[in-house]
Amino acid sequence: MIPRPHARTHSPRDPLAEALGRPLSPNEGLTEYTIVAHWPDLDYYTPNDEQRTWTSAQWAEHLEDPYLEHPFTASADDDRRAILHLDIRLHPDDRELTGPEWAETAHRFARAAGIEIPGAAEHGWRWIAVQAQPGRLDLIANLIHLDGTWRTPPSDILRRLADEARRIEQDLNLIPARTGPATRPAVRTAPTASAQFASVLTQLADEQAGPLATVRGLIEHTAHRIARQPGAASTEAAHGLELIARRLHAIQQDLDTTAAHLVRRSRIAAAPPVARHTAHRSP
Repeated sequence: MIPRPHARTHSPRDPLAEALGRPLSPNEGLTEYTIVAHWPDLDYYTPNDEQRTWTSAQWAEHLEDPYLEHPFTASADDDRRAILHLDIRLHPDDRELTGPEWAETAHRFARAAGIEIPGAAEHGWRWIAVQAQPGRLDLIANLIHLDGTWRTPPSDILRRLADEARRIEQDLNLIPARTGPATRPAVRTAPTASAQFASVLTQLADEQAGPLATVRGLIEHTAHRIARQPGAASTEAAHGLELIARRLHAIQQDLDTTAAHLVRRSRIAAAPPVARHTAHRSP
């Protein structure tokens, strides 16, 4: 089981579409078999007579609401990218989990990520868990608290998620992420040129701390602030910046693909030659 945090965004629409594996729809209702878990306060927030089989577009709007209710809430560094997205993937050979097991897994990762705090059910953070693709769970949350404050994820969130993944694997009898056939200790060799170039490209494409991710975040933040200014010119400028941010994201993906290709080439180049067997005639 491998948990992976994505770069935070301004909108839950792209993360939700990625979780579903298809575009959002104003007509397709998502049942409890797809939205397997959600923030505990939703049961109190939603009127009893309201239809709970929402469409994917309605779930996205639900996660976006804190932006509208608290238009000036931001992080300590004035960041409004409040949508947190995690995806959790099972080992390819794992068994299929039941609905309750997916729900339990979602709540445990929500607590590990700091967006669900036991004993603090009132006025929480909005989050949902989507199970729409085989062996995959997506957790999408808004870091803007219902009381208007900002929730900063724990600084050690990666370690917390990894530790919780190991505990869940043990509790649900799942295959550990690093399980594999026994291999001989690897012989340390000097990195090839391809491996060195791949390392550079990987750093550039890094969604968490890469320079392109930082630039993209600044562009998205600027677009969001410009969009709040009156006038058609502001709307046009914000749209133009959003397109630039998308192109940067595409460049990051291209760099990541190229880095993976270089890594494969370096592994092939570093592989020891296969010993040739020579037939000997008997006298």
